[in-house]
Amino acid sequence: MLRRKARRGQEDDHGDPLDAAQERRVRAVLALGGVPQTDLPDGVQQVRLRLLERAAKGYEAPRDVSAWAAVVASNLAMDWHRAKRRQERIGERLASLRQLEHPSGEDTSVLSLAVARGLDELPDSQRQVLVLRFYADLPVRSIADELGIPEGTVKSRLHTAVRALRARLHEDEVV
Repeated sequence: MLRRKARRGQEDDHGDPLDAAQERRVRAVLALGGVPQTDLPDGVQQVRLRLLERAAKGYEAPRDVSAWAAVVASNLAMDWHRAKRRQERIGERLASLRQLEHPSGEDTSVLSLAVARGLDELPDSQRQVLVLRFYADLPVRSIADELGIPEGTVKSRLHTAVRALRARLHEDEVV
């Protein structure tokens, strides 16, 4: 019954295709992907819409909705970069996200800003797999499946991104 209502677009308390944890993950993936805070609610709604559209077309539900939503969010972030120039640096966005969740010490803030700057300098494809692997905690196989690329490509992008990020942190004398 709930499934039919959601497919018809009728709202009810249980018709949201994303639970609270999935929504937080989608918001985080969008933010780490470079989407400004002001656009995060729209990004979350786009993920919901794509999940509902998928159901309306009669497609089978994703095996892992959380992983699917994280990848869709990551793709939306990449689309956002292609459509607009960024208004804010990722360091400011990450710092504000961190403060909202829980205040941290000065050392952690310095590290967070350095990581943010390093992420900002990575190519979109490397940033995407890095965020999906280490923030969204998706296994390499899931990332490859959801992005439609070979596992070796995911591993290669991860290796290159981690090496570049590590070099940046050493360069900034953070680690």
